Amino acid sequence: MRRTSRIIRIRGAAALAAGVLAVSLTACGGGGDDDSGGDDEDKGTGDTGTTVTLPKLDGETLEVAAVWTGAEQANFKEVLAEFEKRTGAKVTFVPAQDPIINFLGSKVAGGAPPDVAMLPQPGAIKQAVDKGWAKPLGADAVKELGENYSQGWQDIGTIDGKQYGVYYKAANKSLIWYNAQVFENAGAAEPKTWDELLTAAQTVYDSGVTPFSVGGADGWTLTDWFENVYLSQAGPEKYDQLARHEIKWTDPSVKEALTTLAGIWGKKDYVATGALGTDFPTSVTQTFTGGDQPKAGMVYEGDFAQVNIGETKAKVGTDAKVFPFPAVGDTAPVVSGGDAAVILDDSKAAQALATFLASPDAAQIHAKLGGFLSPNKNVDPSTYPNEVQRKIAEALVASGDDFRFDMSDQAPQAFGGTPGKGEWKALQDFLKNPGDIAGTQAKLEADAAAAYGN
Repeated sequence: MRRTSRIIRIRGAAALAAGVLAVSLTACGGGGDDDSGGDDEDKGTGDTGTTVTLPKLDGETLEVAAVWTGAEQANFKEVLAEFEKRTGAKVTFVPAQDPIINFLGSKVAGGAPPDVAMLPQPGAIKQAVDKGWAKPLGADAVKELGENYSQGWQDIGTIDGKQYGVYYKAANKSLIWYNAQVFENAGAAEPKTWDELLTAAQTVYDSGVTPFSVGGADGWTLTDWFENVYLSQAGPEKYDQLARHEIKWTDPSVKEALTTLAGIWGKKDYVATGALGTDFPTSVTQTFTGGDQPKAGMVYEGDFAQVNIGETKAKVGTDAKVFPFPAVGDTAPVVSGGDAAVILDDSKAAQALATFLASPDAAQIHAKLGGFLSPNKNVDPSTYPNEVQRKIAEALVASGDDFRFDMSDQAPQAFGGTPGKGEWKALQDFLKNPGDIAGTQAKLEADAAAAYGN
């Protein structure tokens, strides 16, 4: 299946953004121990005033579906509450399950789809369009997107020339978080290359702490690991080809990336015990609890890990620090993900919500609460609750069109986004047995061929 939305080409600005992160994140200020990960003294001060005009919708009701839970869901509900306040509409949040396309399918079949769904994959948007569920955005939402988003973020929400998605939430998925006390005790330094990462890992290991925490129970974390290694090592052209299944997963470039990953996943005692039974939130919190003896010294994942760090006593910027995913090849990777608002039941109210979510107003409410990153270029950086998050956000916006979207999110959901199947399952099996590179490649290719239909 070929994506009709454009796959973004990486150029100089993405490398620059990685450089900005490398320079800035090491000197970031302290954070707090609430969900935002920031001190009260360092709360964002950006203006969350009105920049967009919304209609009066008294008596109108809306349902918004997303897979978000915990603090992520609670913070989004505050954004919806502001929409209610401004319009008079009543909005209900509908908890969805992964894969959300299957959840929506059951709702559509029952004749009661939510008005708006937050879809985490371009592939899911394409499926919703192909099935006739998704409705194009109206003129107001399209205008708001044009004013606030780079062309690249508009393009990945476009199918066959029509705009369907508002990428409300983004993620910088090229970050590794580390326990500062563990690094200090071990005498480890922040790495810039893969070899330096392996050196840091060995130094941490020699100090008596397991180097890495991996949330292997959630297969998407493993696809993110692979994508960063593959993009840096194989390069952007190969990345695009593999994302479109124009080359096979049996390609030598995939073998090389899996071999590189096995250098960590297959190294005895380099990954915290029970990785396949550890979900993503636990993989983060166990890295920042336990005093001088946490279960691991480092955990890979995106900026959104700050929400989970906020559930511990660790302070972002002091106890919990971060560095860009190291360069495996010539250039450090810049991989992004995101969640797009897609209208399923078209109405004046649904279009108004999409327009609101495309505005700086909505994003600044959420940004202030922490654990959130917006691709909206007109969000005031001072809104973010700590210096770490500001720098991550500024680097993402500065990259403009020059980034790569999460590869598994571009794939058909059967391959790239379904628990217990496709890429998620194949990489979980690989984490369990990192020596079986050829078998992993064969399984990935068989599942990809079936899902893409080629």
